[in-house]
Order: sequence, then structure tokens, then C-alpha cells
Amino acid sequence: MREPSVPELASSIRSPLLQVEALSKSFPGVRALDEVSLEVFSGEVVAVVGHNGSGKSTLVKVLAGLYEPDPGGQVFARTAEGAIVQGSEARDALHIIHQDLGLIGNLSTIENLDLGRRHGLRSLLPAPSRDERRRASELVAQFGASFDVRAPIASLPPAARTVVAIARALDGWTRPDNMLILDEPTATLRGEEVALLFGAVRRTAKGGAGVIFISHRLDEVVNLADRVLVLRDGRLVAALEAGEYDHETLVNLITGGAAGSAAAVEHKILDDPVLRVRGLSGETVVRADLDIRPGEIVGVSGVVGSGREAIGGLIFGALRRTSGEVELGDRSLPPGRLRAAIAAGVGYVPADRHSAGAVMSFSVRENVTLPQLRPLRRRLGRLDLRQERREAISWLGRVGLRPLVPERALSLFSGGNQQKAVLAKWLRNEPRLLLLDEPTQGVDVGAKASIYELVVGAAGRGAAVLISSSDTEELLSICNRVLVFREGEVVATLEGEDLTDHRLVMESLGLGRAGAEIVFGDTEDC
Repeated sequence: MREPSVPELASSIRSPLLQVEALSKSFPGVRALDEVSLEVFSGEVVAVVGHNGSGKSTLVKVLAGLYEPDPGGQVFARTAEGAIVQGSEARDALHIIHQDLGLIGNLSTIENLDLGRRHGLRSLLPAPSRDERRRASELVAQFGASFDVRAPIASLPPAARTVVAIARALDGWTRPDNMLILDEPTATLRGEEVALLFGAVRRTAKGGAGVIFISHRLDEVVNLADRVLVLRDGRLVAALEAGEYDHETLVNLITGGAAGSAAAVEHKILDDPVLRVRGLSGETVVRADLDIRPGEIVGVSGVVGSGREAIGGLIFGALRRTSGEVELGDRSLPPGRLRAAIAAGVGYVPADRHSAGAVMSFSVRENVTLPQLRPLRRRLGRLDLRQERREAISWLGRVGLRPLVPERALSLFSGGNQQKAVLAKWLRNEPRLLLLDEPTQGVDVGAKASIYELVVGAAGRGAAVLISSSDTEELLSICNRVLVFREGEVVATLEGEDLTDHRLVMESLGLGRAGAEIVFGDTEDC
């Protein structure tokens, strides 16, 4: 293979900020990246899309230096001083914001921005708090945001946290034409927050930066990107300019023309509820009363902090209840008794799979079979490893894990594939009650359809399903009815003709409600 030439890059009339040539990365039995080449220029937003396992996460980790690429490929970047560098020097010229943002929740915006800053002799002196506060406010204001920079990061809305992460990445740039890479920045954001973040991204590109934007949300890609690169099975299968693609085109390219569609709910729903919740409170839930019948899929909607994200954990017992009763059939589910909840037939898929949904250092096989090992044990208590592997492979195949390598550590899979494995472990138990919090967060369009079919299939076998989701399209697609939370309580129940995107948004926000705590400035770019 011909060695890439730095002079070739430098001699270009319009020199790219980032150039990747024939980049490959192999793992045992898997070629995660297969000679991927791309370039990004000043002032443009380039989206990278693809299904889980397509190579997006591997690409980011290679660019970040977390993975060493296979021999032969190369990465060039332009430094802040304008020099063209490669290898480790190129990685130092890139500013990457990962899905977890890398912020410290109990520190303020001021302190998080200060962590990566070089102070020299100033570090020996007390920080001038008034100057730092003004500087932090000015930094976030560059992205159209205005909020209390003294408040802990954990208390801010997701959109504000993402703005802080971008501001920290860009802080100290001596030139505006730097490279910014955003890995699924909108995974936890709602529609209005996404629009505000887009304003920040556009301002960054307008200032001369190059931006790589990785997302599963294709509507966002269509609205934001100047160019789109499509990865499938580790290969770059398409590079399209704005105007050359729409949502359907991208779906076909990502899936190879086999995307499928959301499953329709057509099975029988029994009359008597199997789940009864009365006076439940805890975390952000003030009071909740609800019933779910066997075969019914009930959605939960609401803005961040409304109680939506806490209801599943409170019912399961993973979050601390302050009051209330939960009954599944004729059995009471006491707070904090997770084994009792599992034994009663409850499955819980939390939004935070890393800390609450799985053991990341275990293999996928071990994670899938962990909740119910008794059927796999022999007489003396030893596990039947062959049977365990067969069951794991069967369920991982049903949820579409890619690559299907059951002995691989869960931490080595992409975020969407990790979520699939967490779902598989509960579906394997044929639950009476399935609690799902953001079940398709970070999951590609093709895998969403298969997950919906699995959820609908569980309901068809008699399970009661509760889905808490920030994705209104998801709730509209498969739910029989949706409960809307606001300020810790259920304020509306929507079903039939009332179950529309418009009603969900209006009920979630509340008519005549006072302005939000976070105020964003000029959003004309949104």
C-alpha cells in the first residue's frame, strides 16, 4: 500500500483540518474498521452514521488514541499553529467529546472549565472568583446559553451540560479552525434541547472549526450536516453532500435496504391489571398511581426532572421509595428487595447501563444469563457452560447483537449493543412486568425495529410493559397509552386519537407554565 504523503495534504488548495487515509482496526475474529478514508474542512459539519457495530465507536476511539490502528492507515491534522502533523501529534490536535461528556457532577461549571486549563504561577494564588465567574459565563454565552455557572453540573439540564463540555473543549484555542468531534451528543436530549445544542454546533463551525457529528437520530443529521458519511460493517459505503440524501436514503444505506418498521400492537390485552401502584413517591416522583394490564404497553413521557426517569427504578426497587405500595399480581414488591422483584417476574432495563444495568467487565454471555442461573445448573451446582452459551447466543441473535461474540467483554461493544444485551437478559426470563427506561437510546434504526418487535412479543405473551422514553416517536409507535409526568405527578393519560406528538409536548411542558430555569440566547441558527 502506498504511504500517505504529508506534502500531498499540504499542497491542496483547500487543506482539510483532518484527513484519515485507509484506517483499519482489527480485533480477534472481527475487522471493526476496514480501510476507512475521510476528510473534514474548516466551517463544515460532517455527520457519521451507521448501525451499532458499524465502526463509529471504533473510529472515535482510534482518533482519540484509545485504540492503536492496524499498520498502513494514517491520520493527519492541522495544529492550532497551522502545522500539519500525523500520528500521536494529530490526536493532540483533535477535541473529542464522548457520550459521557467527561464532566464532574459535583463541581460547578467554573470548576469543570478550570480543570484542563494551564495556570502557570497563577495556580499558586487564590483564584479570582469574580473574574472566573465572568469568564465562564462568557464562554457558555458564546454558544447561546445563560445559566448559573456556580451551580453543580449535576443540577443542570442535559443541554447545558453538553454546552459546558463543548466550551471546555474549545477553551484556549489560539485559532478558530480546530477539529471538534461529538459522539452521540443528543442521546439524552429532548427536541427543544437538541435545537439549542445545534445552535452551539453551528456557531462553532461558523467560526472556522471542523465538526464531526456522530448520531443515530437521522432527522437531526438531515437538518444539521453539510456532508454525511455512512459506515456499514466497518466500511465507508457512502459519502453524500447536503441535498443528496433524505431520511429514507440514509436508512437504506445504513441497513443495506432491510430496516424493517415498528411492530404494531395487535395482541389481546386482559381486563384485570397485573401491576398496581398507589401513592408512590421518591427521587423526583411526588406521587404516582397507575395500573397496567397483562399485554398492555404503557409509555411514560415528560421533561427531564418530571419524574419520568425515576418511575421505573422506584417500581423495581432500585431507587429509594419514600412512600407508596407496589403490587404485582397477588405479591407485594417491597422497596429495595431486588431479588424479590426478580423472583416475582420483574425485568428492569435502566437508562444507565454502565452503573446500573450490567457488569461491564463480564462477558456478554455472563451478563445475559446472570439474573437466572438455576435452570443452567447441574446436580452439584456447576453451570452447564454449553447450555449457557447456547441460550446466550440465541437471545443475543434475537436482539441483533453485532458482532455476535458471546465471550467478548460487554465493555468492548458499542453503546447500542450494550443496551441490546441488557434487554436480552430480561427477555430471557419471560417477565410478567418489563420496565424499560430509554430502551433504544443509542440504538440504530434497524435495531430499533427488532427491539420493538421483541417488546411487543413479550407483551403478546402476557407481560405488562412500562416504557419511559424521551423519544416521542417511540411512544407513539408501540404504546397503547402514555402517562405524562410533570413536576413529579401524572398530569395526563393519552390514548387513541389524543395520543399525538403535539399533545405529548404540550402536556409535558404545561400550558401557561413559567419560563425554564435555563435560558438560551439567540437561536436564529437553530
